[in-house]
Amino acid sequence: MLVTAKEMLTKAKAGKYAVGQFNINNLEWTKAILQTAQELNSPVILGVSEGAGKYMTGYKTVVGMVNGMLEEMNITVPVALHLDHGSYEGCLKCVEAGFSSIMFDGSHYPIEENVAKTTELIKICEEHHMSLEAEVGAIGGEEDGVIGKGECADPDECKKIADLGVTMLAAGIGNIHGKYPENWEGLSFETLEAISEKTGDMPLVLHGGTGIPADQIKKAISLGVAKINVNTECQLVFAEATRKYIEEGKDLQGKGFDPRKLLLPGTEAIKAIVKEKMELFGSVGKA
Repeated sequence: MLVTAKEMLTKAKAGKYAVGQFNINNLEWTKAILQTAQELNSPVILGVSEGAGKYMTGYKTVVGMVNGMLEEMNITVPVALHLDHGSYEGCLKCVEAGFSSIMFDGSHYPIEENVAKTTELIKICEEHHMSLEAEVGAIGGEEDGVIGKGECADPDECKKIADLGVTMLAAGIGNIHGKYPENWEGLSFETLEAISEKTGDMPLVLHGGTGIPADQIKKAISLGVAKINVNTECQLVFAEATRKYIEEGKDLQGKGFDPRKLLLPGTEAIKAIVKEKMELFGSVGKA
């Protein structure tokens, strides 16, 4: 059964580890992430962007698939199904479809409007026993076509949103989505410390987990980050393993063209990345 992200993140923040949010794109992705979480006895958050939700034909399909897998695969670790960078409308659709958690990305609105919309969604989430993530200060890089350069959030604005009663807060600290450019300056721990000081026990979220050096990840966790999002890295290894399989001509041997065989190397590659990340984040054995 799906759970909200509240309890797992409260425990993570108190225990100085982080829970990984791994974005899902299809059945293989979902299965690989759930299998790994179960094997490592780790809580996990399955992230769904609006684009991926559309690709999988809609949020109800996603909920049906994930709930079916939890049952069929006997998954006992805590699993949250979370909308990633949701618009206000997208959030409402996910509430209706049966997600257990949503992220409202109001970072592009003026702070007053971000506050007003977040306040409405907090009420809705409380009624439906869901967790809510809010964002302050745009995260850089590309997210469904929107490109930003890795801004740092204003700690006072973070406090304003945290005080509304959201479950977790994503704040820009120089992190970006996708691959990091050569001239990336690293995370701003100064900003993170200031935000942490003002938001207290609030679990903080680090977006753009692909490509941040391990030592910076560990330092961010020590300063209050309890949720880290990983997406690009899984996509890259999946593509690489699939390319290798085809370049080696394995799809032409026997029934190697069968999608169950064709997509297996990529699926195994995702599992390896998820395992590596769960070990780095410290969530192994914390279910």
